[in-house]
Amino acid sequence: MADIANVAPAAAVPVEHVQDTSPPWYRQILGNFIFRRVLRAAITIYFVSTAIFFLVRMLPGSPVDVYIDQQMTQYGYTYDEARNQALSLFSIDVDKPVLLQYADYMTGLAQGDLGQSLTSPGTTVLGIINSRIWWTIFSVGIALVLSFALGIVLGMVMAYKRNTWMEGGLSGFSSITGSIPDYLLALLVIITFGVRLGWIPFTDMRGAVSSGQAVEFSFAFAWDALYHASLPIAVYVFTSIGGWMLLMKSSTISALEEDFVTAARARGIPEWRVLFFYVGRNAILPLFSRVTIAIGFVVGGSLLVEPIFQYEGIGQRFFQAIQRRDYTLLQGIALMVTISVVLANLLADIFYSRLDPRIRAGKN
Repeated sequence: MADIANVAPAAAVPVEHVQDTSPPWYRQILGNFIFRRVLRAAITIYFVSTAIFFLVRMLPGSPVDVYIDQQMTQYGYTYDEARNQALSLFSIDVDKPVLLQYADYMTGLAQGDLGQSLTSPGTTVLGIINSRIWWTIFSVGIALVLSFALGIVLGMVMAYKRNTWMEGGLSGFSSITGSIPDYLLALLVIITFGVRLGWIPFTDMRGAVSSGQAVEFSFAFAWDALYHASLPIAVYVFTSIGGWMLLMKSSTISALEEDFVTAARARGIPEWRVLFFYVGRNAILPLFSRVTIAIGFVVGGSLLVEPIFQYEGIGQRFFQAIQRRDYTLLQGIALMVTISVVLANLLADIFYSRLDPRIRAGKN
């Protein structure tokens, strides 16, 4: 029997390098960072739009069922009478196979057509979105700017006043505000300040503008629109400012520990210049990607708050579409929110790739 210990190990067989035989233009396209990100965004939107289509139809009841139940309960119609009325009113075939409905949906989507509202015949989904989205952008956009600006200032104060009562108080405030859901705070505002104390004229503040107020470029219109949007704006700012404060605090502390800050102070540069031009400018850079993503959530951030305050934005219309099982409108608004978030992430990736060329050179 041969001595196994004396057997020499087999020589490693060199693995021949497999060359890429794909055309140069193909490698150049796939190697492009922006192309990969755009392709990923398009695939994400496709799969999410498909998921939205089927999830919407999993809701209990259809538009016809909801309408029939309403007519029978409130007006005393028989089932057959209410059903015939619903079928003549709504532009939907409840007996059509779901896959055929999906094919029609994707065909219209490819042509940029989101269809018509099922519960508002003759009104396009794009028309409804266009009539409501600007009020949401107005309220949530102002709240985003205010919360970001205040969060930056207070976050820098927290970093400069470390281990003091001010830093402890602001840290507690940011933790509390960051843990309260916006819809819960909206309910508390209405119950406490609107109902019990009577400090807020909640009934007068409903809607996006006052009755009779023309939508025009004037101070009166701007003030009236701001008055009606003040409660949603306050809730958005209060529930989001804490996150910006903590992010800015962490980023500022990291910037304060950099060598260029120590060198600037050693050269006798005034502290206010160090604060704004050395610390602040470098500390705020990591937050820009978060701002870009937050812009994408401008639309989606209103879906729960607007129905509570009866603010006539896209969130309130989405809530009404859920109640009425308006499939096409639900699909359109959900798809719009998805596209805004995906595009915001895409812009954040592109923005960061310009700041850091190493990201463009990566494979992800």
